[in-house]
Amino acid sequence: MPSSPFHSLKDFNTFGLAQGCLQLVRANTLDLLIDTCCKLYQTQLPMLILGGGSNIVLCEDFLGTVVLVETKGVDISEDENNHYLSVAAGENWHDLVCFCLQKGIAGLENMALIPGTVGAAPIQNIGAYGVELEQFCDWVDYLDLDSGKQIRLQADECKFAYRDSVFKNELLGTSVIIRVGFKLPKVWQPQLGYGPLREFDAKRVTPKQVFDCICATRIAKLPDPAVYGNAGSFFKNPVIESAQFDSLTTVYPDIVGYPHGVDQIKVAAGWLIDKAGLKGYQIGGAAVHTEQALVLINKGNATSDDVLALAKSIVKKIEVKFGITLEAEPRMITATGERSL
Repeated sequence: MPSSPFHSLKDFNTFGLAQGCLQLVRANTLDLLIDTCCKLYQTQLPMLILGGGSNIVLCEDFLGTVVLVETKGVDISEDENNHYLSVAAGENWHDLVCFCLQKGIAGLENMALIPGTVGAAPIQNIGAYGVELEQFCDWVDYLDLDSGKQIRLQADECKFAYRDSVFKNELLGTSVIIRVGFKLPKVWQPQLGYGPLREFDAKRVTPKQVFDCICATRIAKLPDPAVYGNAGSFFKNPVIESAQFDSLTTVYPDIVGYPHGVDQIKVAAGWLIDKAGLKGYQIGGAAVHTEQALVLINKGNATSDDVLALAKSIVKKIEVKFGITLEAEPRMITATGERSL
């Protein structure tokens, strides 16, 4: 096996980390995607399926084949109550949100500017500003690598949870998402419970106003990957027991949290990192973004080791200060597969 990879992945991960791979396949048709993945799976050689590369940290050079999912296509249908979309996995997520608004189809606007592809969205059950993918997902088609068959899961079979799904658990490594179905009610219910959205009047606000507000907020807070490489929110908002949250409020009355299920609170990880004084904290070429503490950035020359060291240091500091363990949101990709932080 060659000592150094042939293909750079720097342009295919939004962190801009200079890792590579032995082979790179750009699958722009469904047939090519299926044929490539099935053949690679049968050889049992390392394979990495990539969409937009926006939710990964390339820890090392990948000693196998990277398959870029670049399939395209959006089909629309409707009935009396709903719009239905069938979307190819390689479509850009934000472009889909814009497409829907142009067609007068509302519901996804709170998730505007989330980076990545449609095929990656169900894996993570992406979400932002009070809305998650599972609320509008109708079904997911995936390629079963063991059988070579295409299988459809209804939304309730996907085991969606906070930044989680069956694709990160039981189906990890044996499935490739190829298409996603959406069900968007024609009667729009604006979701205005988070941040600047609270300023709107629910009876008067339009989907475009929500979209514009979300875009302006994200642009103001989140760095452009073309300027500072990043993977978006690096840590999940931790979910803790209400009793622990109440205890923390006695010490930190300004702590930010939201009800989550029964007797649990989802704490804003960005607030924890900011409160710990870590905005701007830097190791090597990796740093905590000064405008949004939840985002780690590549200041231009960061190595994978810099990013990992920074992330681990933050986790340790938050544990010591608040007794809360942060969990990384991006996938950690090693030479032959995936691991935890």
